[in-house]
Amino acid sequence: MKEKQAMIIPPYLNPGDKIRIVSPAGKVKEEFVLPAVEWLLDKGYRVELGRHVFDSHFQFAGTDQQRLEDLQTALDDSETSAVICSRGGYGTVRIFNKLEYDGLFRHPKWLVGFSDITVLHAGLNRNRMASVHGVMPRYFLNSDGLPGESLQSLMQILAGGGASYAVPASAGNRQGQATGELVGGNLSIISGLQGTGYELNTDGKILFLEDINEFLYHVDRMMLQLKLSGKFEKMAGLVLGNFTDMKDNDSPFGKTISEIILEAVAEYDFPVCFDFPAGHEQKNLALVFGKKWELNVTGQESVFKCPADQ
Repeated sequence: MKEKQAMIIPPYLNPGDKIRIVSPAGKVKEEFVLPAVEWLLDKGYRVELGRHVFDSHFQFAGTDQQRLEDLQTALDDSETSAVICSRGGYGTVRIFNKLEYDGLFRHPKWLVGFSDITVLHAGLNRNRMASVHGVMPRYFLNSDGLPGESLQSLMQILAGGGASYAVPASAGNRQGQATGELVGGNLSIISGLQGTGYELNTDGKILFLEDINEFLYHVDRMMLQLKLSGKFEKMAGLVLGNFTDMKDNDSPFGKTISEIILEAVAEYDFPVCFDFPAGHEQKNLALVFGKKWELNVTGQESVFKCPADQ
């Protein structure tokens, strides 16, 4: 599948730039966001909260219309340099197809989030704009109130510093080298977008996947769905993040997460990296979707990097 245009890389952030925080999915408490706001202000950024960021409508942060209004306003704002989602949960898929991108194309800006925010990453990738899979405000700071490695990696990427991560070898890894544009996010969300105009194009690309609280047989089904739809046939590489709190039936499925994934990609020869620290864990290293990454999986470690000079 041929991309329709070159990837747009938004301008990198400098102190004094404006960051907006919005809630396009689940509702969130002030106590989980305001410490992050104070940290950003202390670092010299201007911060503006969406009008409905703390609203509550059943499990959502306001009605669909309210969440859409906040997100659209943030994307349209010519003074905003980054839009950070307050949390995931569920609900982004209910509004993202109503977004208009004209304002965003006139004034490109970074969108940050993970989990349910995978919906927005997919939409932006289809529209050829880079975005960041990274930590959201609730997890900016550690229990001691200090920024953790996840936040440090996010701010480094947003400032244009690139990234270079080395992780210990995992028993399930498949050695090799790959270079390609990075796409992906939450496996359940990616699976749910199959057959829509927002399903991922993985040709020549490195795919990143993570998930939480899924049954093992669900993961098996979703991996087979990707395989049967041809997503692995021309892929350059596969990086697996955290698969947190996986569940099994009373009658065991009989395979581990790594076994399920390796079985699904057994007939392909791209490198596979397991246990990359990104997803629903305390350590959630930032990744730029839409930029070119280099993956080198050896018997000693996996090195995953995105040069700063792109």
